Amino acid sequence: MRGWIKLALLFIYLASFHAYYQERIDALGLGFALLLYLGMAGVLLLGLLMAAWIRPGWVRWPLALVFAASALFFDAYIRITETYLTYSAFVSMVYSGGFIQEALQQYHVAITEAAAKALLLLLGLGLRPGPWPRLPWALPLVAPALALLLLIGVLFVRAGEGARGLPVMYTPLAYLSLFGYEALHDRVGPRQPVTLARTGAPMARDIVLVIDESISGNYLDINTPAGVTSHLAQPQPGVDIVNYGYAASIANCSADTNVTLRYGGTRGDYLRMNATLPSIWQYAKAAGMGTVYIDSQRTGGNLQNLMTETEKRDIDLFVQFEETPVMERDMAALERLVALLKNDTPQLIVINKVGAHFPVHDKYPDQFLTYQPVLPRGRYTDIADTGTRDGFDGQPQDWVLYRNAYRNTVLWNVGEFFRRLFAEGDMSQAVLLYTSDHGQDLHERGNPGLNTHCDSDPVPEEGVVPLVVIQGKGVQGLDWQQHLAQNRNASSHYNIFPTLLRLMGYDAQGVAATYGRALDVPTEDPFTFNVRFNARLGAKPEFRHIDLSQVVTPDKAKGVSVTTAAQ
Repeated sequence: MRGWIKLALLFIYLASFHAYYQERIDALGLGFALLLYLGMAGVLLLGLLMAAWIRPGWVRWPLALVFAASALFFDAYIRITETYLTYSAFVSMVYSGGFIQEALQQYHVAITEAAAKALLLLLGLGLRPGPWPRLPWALPLVAPALALLLLIGVLFVRAGEGARGLPVMYTPLAYLSLFGYEALHDRVGPRQPVTLARTGAPMARDIVLVIDESISGNYLDINTPAGVTSHLAQPQPGVDIVNYGYAASIANCSADTNVTLRYGGTRGDYLRMNATLPSIWQYAKAAGMGTVYIDSQRTGGNLQNLMTETEKRDIDLFVQFEETPVMERDMAALERLVALLKNDTPQLIVINKVGAHFPVHDKYPDQFLTYQPVLPRGRYTDIADTGTRDGFDGQPQDWVLYRNAYRNTVLWNVGEFFRRLFAEGDMSQAVLLYTSDHGQDLHERGNPGLNTHCDSDPVPEEGVVPLVVIQGKGVQGLDWQQHLAQNRNASSHYNIFPTLLRLMGYDAQGVAATYGRALDVPTEDPFTFNVRFNARLGAKPEFRHIDLSQVVTPDKAKGVSVTTAAQ
């Protein structure tokens, strides 16, 4: 009887993923690939069955716990993101381990549901087995290990690909093994000191980089007639505003873009450069400037976007907003920026904003309820990013509400941010570069899905970001106008790091030789963004070109969107 109970529990658990298996079978179609898939799945299932009949309980139960925990992780990820857990995504999750407490709070329903299902697997493997035909005593012990090793081998050869549609309890364990292998063989070298020569003092007392969150360049009035008011499209007193139009992001995920903006990696060598070359903080300190990092997204000293404690040591002032409601944090960052601009101290200031990361239900006050109808309000007031998708099914009518809520959020966190900056800030001795980490897929084409970014096969809007330079009238900076016509709608994030170094007084030729072209020269950018940033185990990055004629822009009058060519 015990044997039948164990088999029933395992069958129920495995059958609960029938849609997951069917999707893979349908994608493969009839042919040799399907035979390989079925053979691989059979080996893994046999290994799982053998594990359930391991006789020593002190071996069987720990193995059951490991498999159940791995399955819970995979299942919870799918429930939360509605996407498959790739190896690249797994690595990103490992790097984001510092936010596990927030994840447990925000996703407790999805995690609890996954845990309840994983309990079937735990009991199916862990309960004492009944009678079984005579087998070599070592076979139940060795079979699951051999099955896992087979999967690891396949993933290693295929650069992390090949687990889709297979029994889920193996996949995170195989990914973890690959990640451990990479960590042991990581020989990129130590972080280097600043060696670039400087030809003069910094061109401005304050150099500011504002990195917004999830602000798509095609939703601002600086780039499209029906865009949201940013207060960057009109002349402002005391400053010159130089709009570089649409720009290509580094990637369509936050961490990938942010770490590269801080370390200056290039398309051809970003993994090595991000790991070994000096940070933007080191360059600023070598140029005699103080360093300030304002993080509106996190609290409690938690680091994000692959920042480490070692990197943080080069930041003189690290600012987070512990007691400030999420909706007010970008305004709190603005108030801190205004104060810093008045202190007469040369500084590099980097701001990482809350912006318009989902959920966007409650990231704007009622006074900014301009675009209607919107998503229901009041459930996500304390969530900076991520969140459950309960009540949002990704249907066309849902996305109409989402896009309106998104535009209201942009009106507040971008438009009001800059309105207050121009009204209150002393920009006379400052240069500010404004961009976003990535764009957004707001499903204007009617394409299915729930995600707005980080897709493995993204629409071009995920890589389209704003790029604006704001320079005080008292600054003798770079010549922004000389090549503006050529660089507008033709530059990218990769031009920002060399621009910052040039503003700090570093030698133009030395900067260009290592980091590429700044914005004061013809950028000659390929206008691509990286959709496989964590290219690992021999896989190559995948850069996706952005065709601006295919970018979708909003139609303000209808509250929906239509496809128009970028101007």
